[in-house]
Amino acid sequence: MTTPLATYRLQFRDGMTFDRAITLVPYWQSLGISHLYASPIFSATEGSTHGYDVTDANAFDPALGGRDGFDRLARALKEAGIGLILDIVPNHMAASLENAWWRSIVTWGEQSPHARFFDVDWSRPLTLAVLGQDFDSALEAGEITLTLDPEGGLALAYYENRFPLTPASYEDVLDGAPGALAAKLTAFAASATPEDEAQTRETAKALVDEDAAGRDALEAFLKTLDADRIRAVHEAQPYRLVHWKVAASGLSYRRFFEVAGLAGLRVEDEAVFDAAHKLVLELVRDGTIDGLRIDHVDGLADPAAYLQRLRAAIGPDVYLVVEKIIEGEETIPDDWPIEGTTGYEFIAALTHLYVDHGQMAALDAAYRRFTGSETSYEAILTDAKQLMLDRNFEGEVKRLVSLGRQALPEIEEKPFTDALKALINAFPVYRTYGAKGALAAADREVLDRSASHAKARLDGAGQAALSALVGLLSGAVEGPAFEFRSRFQQLSGPVMAKAMEDTAFYRYNRFLALNEVGGHPDEPELSIAEFHHLMARRAEEQPLGLSTTSTHDTKRGEDARARLYAVSAVPEIWSDAVGRWHGINARHVKTLADGPAPEPALEWALYQALAGCWPEELSISDADGLRGLSERFAAYVEKTMREAKQRSDWSEVNEDYEGAVKDFAAALLSPDNTEFLRDFETTLKPIRLAGLYNGLSQTLVKMAAPGIPDVYQGSERADFSLVDPDNRRMPDYDTIASFLKQSNSVSLDPASLSSGEAKVALTARLIAGRAAARALFEEGDYQPLQISGEGSERLVAFGRVGGDAAAIAVAPCQLATLMVDGKDPANALNSVTIHIPDAIRGREYRDAVSGETVRLASELRLADLPLSPFALLIPA
Repeated sequence: MTTPLATYRLQFRDGMTFDRAITLVPYWQSLGISHLYASPIFSATEGSTHGYDVTDANAFDPALGGRDGFDRLARALKEAGIGLILDIVPNHMAASLENAWWRSIVTWGEQSPHARFFDVDWSRPLTLAVLGQDFDSALEAGEITLTLDPEGGLALAYYENRFPLTPASYEDVLDGAPGALAAKLTAFAASATPEDEAQTRETAKALVDEDAAGRDALEAFLKTLDADRIRAVHEAQPYRLVHWKVAASGLSYRRFFEVAGLAGLRVEDEAVFDAAHKLVLELVRDGTIDGLRIDHVDGLADPAAYLQRLRAAIGPDVYLVVEKIIEGEETIPDDWPIEGTTGYEFIAALTHLYVDHGQMAALDAAYRRFTGSETSYEAILTDAKQLMLDRNFEGEVKRLVSLGRQALPEIEEKPFTDALKALINAFPVYRTYGAKGALAAADREVLDRSASHAKARLDGAGQAALSALVGLLSGAVEGPAFEFRSRFQQLSGPVMAKAMEDTAFYRYNRFLALNEVGGHPDEPELSIAEFHHLMARRAEEQPLGLSTTSTHDTKRGEDARARLYAVSAVPEIWSDAVGRWHGINARHVKTLADGPAPEPALEWALYQALAGCWPEELSISDADGLRGLSERFAAYVEKTMREAKQRSDWSEVNEDYEGAVKDFAAALLSPDNTEFLRDFETTLKPIRLAGLYNGLSQTLVKMAAPGIPDVYQGSERADFSLVDPDNRRMPDYDTIASFLKQSNSVSLDPASLSSGEAKVALTARLIAGRAAARALFEEGDYQPLQISGEGSERLVAFGRVGGDAAAIAVAPCQLATLMVDGKDPANALNSVTIHIPDAIRGREYRDAVSGETVRLASELRLADLPLSPFALLIPA
C-alpha cells in the first residue's frame, strides 16, 4: 500500500470544479501534500452544496465538469505525483426524482427493480413528505392537480413538483379524455414494464410531443377533474404525498438522520453493493483512485461485512478510512479491514494540550453564575436523547417496536417501547456491531452497562421487557430478530449524534471549544499526561488513520478552537468581560413572554462564538468588514437557536424569539456599538495572540503524532470558521499561494502570525520534514519526553522512535497567561529543559522548522532551539 504522506481535503461545489482544482495542483505540489482528499464528486441533486445527496453513484457530477473534467483533473494529479482519495457515500442516496433509482420506486413501487435497493417498509405505500399541510387540505386548496409530466407521462402536480403516476393508473385517469393522444397513452401504459422505466418515460414524452393539439386538449381535460377523482388517483399510486412533518413519525423508509431527502441504501445486499460501487471500483482498478473515505459507516446495517466486501473488491493496496466517532475507551472493531478513522478522536485528544484543566472549575462557576443554571451536561444530554426518541425519531422507534414484538410477541407494546427508549438513551457509544451471531464481548459489555443504567428508569413491566430486549439483542438471531438488531443498531447512532452534536452542544455553552464532534463538553481528564496516553493508544490502534484538525463537519474551525482554548486559562478575565459586555448590550436584550432574548446561556455562547470567529485582519473601524462578519454570524446564530430545540426549532420556528436574538447579534457588530467593540477588541488581544501560537502548535503536533496528517482546505493559513456552511467557503488560494512562494523561513513576528503566513510556511516545512523521516512517523513508537524547569507545564514534547533513530517534536501550549502579562513565550520558557533518552542522544538532528542542525546531548534546553518554542527534530 502507498500510505499517504499528508492529505489535503478539498470541498467541491460552491465554485470548486474539476478545472478549478487543476489550477491548484502546482500549489499543492509546493505545499508538499501527497494526496488530494476529495469530497463527493458524483452526481448530486441540482444545486447541492456538499454532494452527499447523491443521485447517481456511477456518474461524475456535470456541475463539476462531468467525466471529461474529472479525467483532466486525474491526469493533472498523476503528472504532479499526487494521489487521489475519494469520499464515497454508501449509506444513502437522494430521495429525489433526479435519482433514477428513486424515481423508479416512486413510479412502480414494490414492482420496481430497485424496490429492494432502498430500506423501505413495503407493507405500506412509500411516503413522500413534501406537502405543507395534509393531503386533503392541500387538495381542497387547489394545490394538488393532475398534469402532464415534462419528463414523460402523467403526474400529480404540487406547485413546481411533478410526481409520476404509475402506468397502471393511466386508464382510470384518462377515462373520458378526448382525442387520440389519450387513447395512445392508455394503450402504451398497459404494456409498460418497470424494467423499462426510462424508456417508458421517453416513449410517453415522444407521444405527447408529436401531438401538440392533443396535448393541449389533454391538459384541458386534466384540469376539469374534480377532487374526488384526484384523490382516487392518488390512492392508486404506490406512494402517498404527506405533510413534511410526518417525516419524524411516519416515513416508510429509513432516512439519513432526520433528513427525509436522503433515503437509506441497503448495501448489505450484494446486488445493491455492486450497483452502487460500479464506477468507484472501475476507478480503483485502473489506478485512478488510491484511497477511499467511507461516509457514515455507522449507518450501515453491517459495517464489518460491508468493509470486508469492499476490501476484497479494491484489494489490499488501497488506503481505506471510515467516518466513525470513537467514544472514550471504545476501539475500532478488529474485523474492520481499514487503516483507521477520519480523525475526530484526534481533535478531541488535542484539547488535553491546550485547555487549562486547573482553571475549568472557575470557568464553570462563572458560567453557572451568569446563567443561573446548575444543570449538568449529562442531564442535558439525557433530555436531548429523550427528545430525539419521543419526537424526532418517533417513526423509527415505532418501526423498531413493531419488529421487536414480532420476535417477542409476549411483551406488551408500552413496556417494550419504554424499555427500548431507556436502553438507547443509556448508550455511552454510538452503536454496537452485532450481525447474526452472538454479540462480541465488547459489544455485550456496552449492552449490559446500558441496560444497568436503563433499568433504574423503568417500572416492573418495563424491566421485564428490558431483560427480554437485552436477550434479543445479545444472542444469535435470524429472521425478524436479525432485522430488529440491525435496525436497532442503525437507530442508536443517529439518536446519539442528533442528541449530542446537534442539540446538547447548543444547550451546554460553558466552553464552546470542547463542544466538538468526537469530543466531550464536560471532559473530566484534561491533561497533557492524558494526551500522551491517547497518542500511545493511537500508535497501537491506528497509526495510519487520518489525523485532522478541521473538517466540513466540525462545529468551528481549528484556529477558532485554538483561540478559544486560551479562554480556559483566564476565566476571571473572561467572566469579568462578559459581565461588562452584558451591561453594555443590555439595551439590546428583548423581554418576551417566555423570557429574555437572548437568554443568559445563549448570550454567553454568542460572545465565545464571536471571539472564535473574529477575523485576524478585521478592525473595529472597518464597517464593511463588520457587515460581512455580521452576515456570517447571523446564519450561525439562527442555526444555534434551532439546533438547541428549546425556544425555536427547525420544525417550529419561533419568529419573535429568533428575530430578537438576531437583532441582538447584529447590534453586537454594529459600527455604532463602539463601547462594546473597543472593549471586546482589547480583551481579545492577548487571547488572539495565544490562539495563533496554539494554531501553530496543533499543526506541529498533528504532523508529528501518530496518524496521517490531513489539511482541511484553507486551514494551512487559518480557519476561524463557524459551523457549516460557513466552514465550506472557498479559501483565498491566491493569497495562500503567494505566502508559500515568498516564505523563506517561519517567522513568529506579529505580522506573519496574524496574516497566516507563519502557519502556511510551518505547514510546508513540517510536511517536508515528515517526508524526510517518513518511516519514523508511520511506524515509530510514541514516547513522551520528560520536561523540567519553570514553565514546563506550558510545553509538550514527544519522540517518534524506531530502533536507535528518532524524531522529536516540541510545541508550546497554555500560553494565555503569558500573553496577558505581555511576555514573549521564547524568553519566558528559556529555562525549560527536555530530557533526552539514552538511545537517541549524542546524534545530530535537523530542525524541520528552521532547517538548522541541533546536536542532542542528555538535555535539550528550549533556549537552544532555533525557533523556540517550536521544533521538529529529525535525523540529520
